[in-house]
Amino acid sequence: MSRARRLGGPLRRQVKVPVWADIGLRMGIALGLILLLILIHWFGRDGLEDSLDGHVSFLDVAYFTVVSVTTTGFGDITPVSQHARLIETLVVTPIRLAVIFIFVGTAYTFVIRRSWENWRMARIQDKLSGHVVVLGYGVSGSQSVRELIDRGVEPEHIVVVDPGEERLAEAEKLGVNVLCGDATRDDTLRAVRVSNAQAVLVSAGRDDTSILIVLTVRHLAPDVPISVVVRAEDNEVLARQAGADNVINPVRFTGLLLAGSAKGTYIADYLADLASVSGRVQLVQRVVSAAECGSSLADLKSGGQGLRVYRNGRAIGFWEEECQALQEGDVVVEIVPSRAKETE
Repeated sequence: MSRARRLGGPLRRQVKVPVWADIGLRMGIALGLILLLILIHWFGRDGLEDSLDGHVSFLDVAYFTVVSVTTTGFGDITPVSQHARLIETLVVTPIRLAVIFIFVGTAYTFVIRRSWENWRMARIQDKLSGHVVVLGYGVSGSQSVRELIDRGVEPEHIVVVDPGEERLAEAEKLGVNVLCGDATRDDTLRAVRVSNAQAVLVSAGRDDTSILIVLTVRHLAPDVPISVVVRAEDNEVLARQAGADNVINPVRFTGLLLAGSAKGTYIADYLADLASVSGRVQLVQRVVSAAECGSSLADLKSGGQGLRVYRNGRAIGFWEEECQALQEGDVVVEIVPSRAKETE
């Protein structure tokens, strides 16, 4: 048993065709082929001979078809005419092989392939690195996953952890990896290789649970960036003390949008536009390139509108003198056209 399986079970990823649909389709095809053979044998029953009573009834035809398809062949009913034997050779035998392949394929799909898929996902789990871990798939968590995908993050590079199977089923539809478990437990976080993650997003629905998750993540992954959603203002300090790098308060953000709308018709609209990649523009944070060192924040090579520089942890506004000469290691925040705008 692999270490990943011991810790919290292998990851899951939604299969393209539901199990019940796959089984139903295969069984329907097999049944249809068997019914076709019954009709062929019924219309060609004059070429069959029953050693028991010499009369071939419909029940005899159905019986003969089933034992023929399963290659049992008791020999009590046999094809005796040349036409019947030709039908058995050219029509019945290929259909018989097709039915056998359907059943063998079903066994492969639901035994061998499922075992292989579980093994493969366990191997992926063992080698997880540079992925985004989303802990909690409620309203905020689900929206963040969709936004990550819209921003170009591949679904297979996202891992969602939640204790609710129904929410995980929704996450699987997006193609992400999911794990059912308690994100406050060390074993669960180790199972998704949280220490190797690119970032961790926490949205457990309750502030106390979210802060406990942040504490656990920070204990296991001292250097991984953590963002957390809290709803009570007095819990923001606690979340930062627990180790969160970014604390988002949706209530406060909503208040900012409301206040902005009071000061101008388009301010709230523009703030919402900045927050989503689906808008016309978006905010981007990045490290300055070597070619940009020495130039002004207003002359970024990306063509974006520079807003702020972070230098040694200090925020510098675009109007300040230090922004006239960017330095190696500076982190800039800029506004750039979103992909949605570029494709218009």
